[in-house]
Amino acid sequence: MFHKNIKLVLAGLIIALGIWQFTENNIGNGIFLLLFSSIFILLYFKNEFILLAFFQLRKQDFAGAQKWLNYIKNPETALVRKQQGYFNYLHGLMNSQTNLSAAEKYFKKAVELGLSMDQDLALAKLQLAGIAMTKRRKVEATNLLNEVKKLDKQNMLKDQVKMMKDQLKKI
Repeated sequence: MFHKNIKLVLAGLIIALGIWQFTENNIGNGIFLLLFSSIFILLYFKNEFILLAFFQLRKQDFAGAQKWLNYIKNPETALVRKQQGYFNYLHGLMNSQTNLSAAEKYFKKAVELGLSMDQDLALAKLQLAGIAMTKRRKVEATNLLNEVKKLDKQNMLKDQVKMMKDQLKKI
């Protein structure tokens, strides 16, 4: 919706207006404006379109998620680094259903840019390992699966890693 720098400028202006309201003894208005500015600060770190795409993915609506991601026109300038990682991560998830080469490109870019949570990074590397396995790159898939094991501290992907290692033995 707004460029990332515009969000910060709006937050700064609203905070300044809230402080002015405090000096005018309008305490309620000042508190409201400070809370209101926190919305713009939150949206600086968490892009609204990426959040909406994640909500669509939770409902298994890939077309809806793709629609929200298409609203982001220039991700290099409109998003901070971690958001660019999630942008590529979501595109990789979308393309993993149809185009493995494009999905691999997006997942590699997401891993390069970084993701906030280790679970997301582990899942991206697990997807990359699956793509490498389908392309008969056994060494790369084994290395990625070992990295997934290190990142998966809660053992949520334990069964998938075990299954993929069993499939690697057959190759």
